[in-house]
Amino acid sequence: MLYSFPPGFQWGVATSSYQIEGAADSRGASVWDTFSQTPGRVLNGHTGAVACDHLHRFREDIALMAELGVRHYRFSISWPRILPEGRGQVNHEGLAFYSELVDFLLSYDITPHVTLFHWDSPQALETEDGSWRSRQMAQDLADYAAIVVKHLGDRISHWITLNEIFCFTHLGYGVNQVPEMAPGTVVQTAKEVWQTSHHALLVHGLGCQAIRAYSPRPCSVALVDNFLAPVPFAETPEHITAAQQAFHTLGTNGGVIFPALTGEYSPLMLEHLGENAPDVEAGDLETIHQPLDALGFNVYTGVYVRASDNAPGYEVLPFPKGYPRLHMPWLHVVPDSLYWGVRHISDTLNRPDLKVFISENGCAARDELTDQGEVLDMDRIHYLRQYLQSAHRAISQGYPLMGYFLWSFLDNFEWAYGYDRRFGITYVDYETQQRIPKASFHWYGKCVQENRIV
Repeated sequence: MLYSFPPGFQWGVATSSYQIEGAADSRGASVWDTFSQTPGRVLNGHTGAVACDHLHRFREDIALMAELGVRHYRFSISWPRILPEGRGQVNHEGLAFYSELVDFLLSYDITPHVTLFHWDSPQALETEDGSWRSRQMAQDLADYAAIVVKHLGDRISHWITLNEIFCFTHLGYGVNQVPEMAPGTVVQTAKEVWQTSHHALLVHGLGCQAIRAYSPRPCSVALVDNFLAPVPFAETPEHITAAQQAFHTLGTNGGVIFPALTGEYSPLMLEHLGENAPDVEAGDLETIHQPLDALGFNVYTGVYVRASDNAPGYEVLPFPKGYPRLHMPWLHVVPDSLYWGVRHISDTLNRPDLKVFISENGCAARDELTDQGEVLDMDRIHYLRQYLQSAHRAISQGYPLMGYFLWSFLDNFEWAYGYDRRFGITYVDYETQQRIPKASFHWYGKCVQENRIV
């Protein structure tokens, strides 16, 4: 079968500010600076202070991106690089960096897709207001968004408000225990955790309004979410129904993607949460449920479910010990999760009108340089090929999937795993900052060039 994609399909790559930029001395502190500098929180004591030194090497990196052949690049802006204290005084050098970055991308005919927040919130806002525990965060991000959009909106027409609400709220706030994988706070109840994700949804809503209010040109506004995609054990009516039922209550789906796209928390999720459901003030859901031009879906893995006689009507199946997995504990290879995630948005949430793009997909692999100086990451190519086949299936069945952004363009600071885990299609020697395209780089470049899976 020739897996060709439709004309105009958006092939891209993705990164995030804290993971690649470095140059920590030229911005305000973020919560990830504090987290990574705390002994025992990040593997091997690594921090993002230097990372890939992208702030100083972005011209080299963009030239390499152009060599790859992609015409779309998703990156994030560091909030504390624009507003070192989270609000108030603007760092004009930070704005100048992103302005030059955008200009350099456009000189190579690469379209920027900008994420306003990808986890690195200003430490000052955590210290002063408790970050996501406070409703004030919504107004703070709206003010930050207005500054960025007014400065860059003459050249940027693709904006994303937030990246993966679940990760910086539910993984960042622990009930009576220190959260292991992200900055945050010990709280007393699950209700307090759900309140942080509700505040993040408010941030998204006010962020959408700010982008549209201050953009000097017509623009596309999106949210990026890593909702959990239930895959039916077998594609028979009873198991498909079970997967659709599971979509409501798996992970945080019913309390994040549901209100963002439907204007209501899933009733099944609210029933499941009971007294732990967040407090919702009058007008909140209207603010949260902003019209979106597209939805970004970050997908790496998924879960298999089957029909069951139990109360939820479904059962999540455990992965057997021998199930294929790449170089993260959670990174089971579930290619159908991409197809079913896109399908659930159209069918389960009844939003067939909403365009979807894969905003992140990729894997960590045990990359090593050969004696010839190559990285032969055939395991990554195998993974990517299967997920792209799943994307092709979604498009061939009429689902509105319009683009694919591979995570990641560069090896980078992988959060609590430091520099130990490599997701890039470009190998980074962190001692010398040399960039070495991997086998997957060349393979993906051919896919982009030929607009098909090779």
